[in-house]
Amino acid sequence: MTPTDAPRDRDAIEQAVLTALDGFGVPYEIVECDPAFADTALFSERYGYPVEVSANTIVVASKKEPKQYVACVVLATRRVDVNNRVKRLMGVNKASFATAEETTALTGMQVGGVTALALPADLRLWIDREVMGQDWVILGGGSRAMKIKVSPAVFERIPGAEVVEGLTIR
Repeated sequence: MTPTDAPRDRDAIEQAVLTALDGFGVPYEIVECDPAFADTALFSERYGYPVEVSANTIVVASKKEPKQYVACVVLATRRVDVNNRVKRLMGVNKASFATAEETTALTGMQVGGVTALALPADLRLWIDREVMGQDWVILGGGSRAMKIKVSPAVFERIPGAEVVEGLTIR
């Protein structure tokens, strides 16, 4: 798929993503998509991008109060190791995936469009080292109507982002 020729109005989150990308100075491509096909497998099938180059941003939450949250970027072919690696890194006894409602409240983004590119500054961001080995990745664009094709070098430009070894399990 090629991005559509006709520009469309961008919502505030999408605009924040594009502003951040422009500030990072890393070349990128916008990939418009039908929101009904924003989930990784459907997107890949519909638009021909391999699942292996999709990198999902997933929010994890501690179970006990006060709640702690972290955003994890992992290849779509991997699973976040919430029950071992992530909970140990968070320093909590129990953790789980944040609910869709928590994710939206924290990030302003809907599941299927969440991206590491415009997260709140106080939300920790961990990127699995395997993501960094890709030539390019497909990331959420802040909404279910937009994806971003970009080099993983972009994560080196995000303040506070940490590359973590072994964040996933197969």
